[in-house]
Amino acid sequence: MTTVLIASDQALQRACYRMLLAAQPDLTVVGEAATCAETMRRTADLHPDVVLLDIRVPPSDGVESIRRITRPGEQPPGGPGPVPAGARPPRVLILAPTDFDEFALDAVRAGASGFLLKDASLDELTAAIRAVGAGDAVLSPGLTRELIETLRRPRPARSLQRDGRLDLLTEREREVLTAIASGWSTTEIAQRLSIAPTTVKTHIRSILIKIGACARVQAVVFAYETGLVRPR
Repeated sequence: MTTVLIASDQALQRACYRMLLAAQPDLTVVGEAATCAETMRRTADLHPDVVLLDIRVPPSDGVESIRRITRPGEQPPGGPGPVPAGARPPRVLILAPTDFDEFALDAVRAGASGFLLKDASLDELTAAIRAVGAGDAVLSPGLTRELIETLRRPRPARSLQRDGRLDLLTEREREVLTAIASGWSTTEIAQRLSIAPTTVKTHIRSILIKIGACARVQAVVFAYETGLVRPR
């Protein structure tokens, strides 16, 4: 069962989301919030698996809220606070209008695991909630292209700063991370590196832990922004 906190600044939208998600046997809405501040408080109280974030706020406020929700241990007093022992921080799935493309990269950097446009269908929305709740990343196709194109734009050498987290990765983990950033699936990585898919998944979990990422999409950003993968 995946628990969901609905965060929207419009009461009618919150009611619609709750009604739609209530019809799904494997999804449970545990609460609602109308502002970023309330979202953080409710997240701390309810510890949902997924925060469905649909709040029209300045991008900077949204990014900070995402960072505090997904990385409570790094925040000063006033954030959601630590998660219970043995639990993981909530995953954030953002619903955004089509003119929010530039917000996607900053949201991913802050820890968002999913970014879905508001014209998505009900099936796409519920599938995204399930995927994010399971620890995967979800991006709308158009936003995926925008993200990859942004990351592939040549950057001045001076803007690529050495990141000590790269030194924590083994040679094999770097190979796997490079493959992830190149768009390979788990099966493709296993075949090309001649290792078992379960071994690939073990490497991916280790990579995410070492670089402090929540999902593959953050690992892709990390690979490009540290220079491990160079734009073609």
